[in-house]
Amino acid sequence: MTNIEPCLICIGRTVMLLLAANGAPVLARRWFKARFSWPVDMGLTLGDGYPLFGYSKTWRGIVIAVIAASLIAPVLGLSAQEGALFGLATMSGDLLASFIKRRRGHAESSRVRGVDTIPESVMPALLLRTQLGLGWLDILAIALIFFLVEIFLSPVLYRLHIKNRPY
Repeated sequence: MTNIEPCLICIGRTVMLLLAANGAPVLARRWFKARFSWPVDMGLTLGDGYPLFGYSKTWRGIVIAVIAASLIAPVLGLSAQEGALFGLATMSGDLLASFIKRRRGHAESSRVRGVDTIPESVMPALLLRTQLGLGWLDILAIALIFFLVEIFLSPVLYRLHIKNRPY
């Protein structure tokens, strides 16, 4: 295979890890309600009047994302440690997206297309590019697929009362 040909298995494996890492905090919020939901930013508000990340970014979400990714990684041919790193990178991208949205004046849990999905899909793919067998086009495909999955899956999860918002 050349670097130009996409690795569909590699893309699929990465998308599955993204779904596990991003879905676990949503399920944890449903199961645990407000328990263990300590905000990552501890309520810190910056000079612009907006929180650093916001109340919806919690330590529980980060921990559960890392655990979920580390549990599914061995099923997908990666080590648990690689899965944990993947989950941590995914949540770091999610925090970056929230930071950007707050600096641009968007309310917590608001939707900003692209900003919501690109950092959290690209950061882990770049960090574990070699371990996941990804080329540059694969990473672009992953970002696009994850963007589309979020657009189509979120309304379904909202109707099933799994998500609080239809986006």
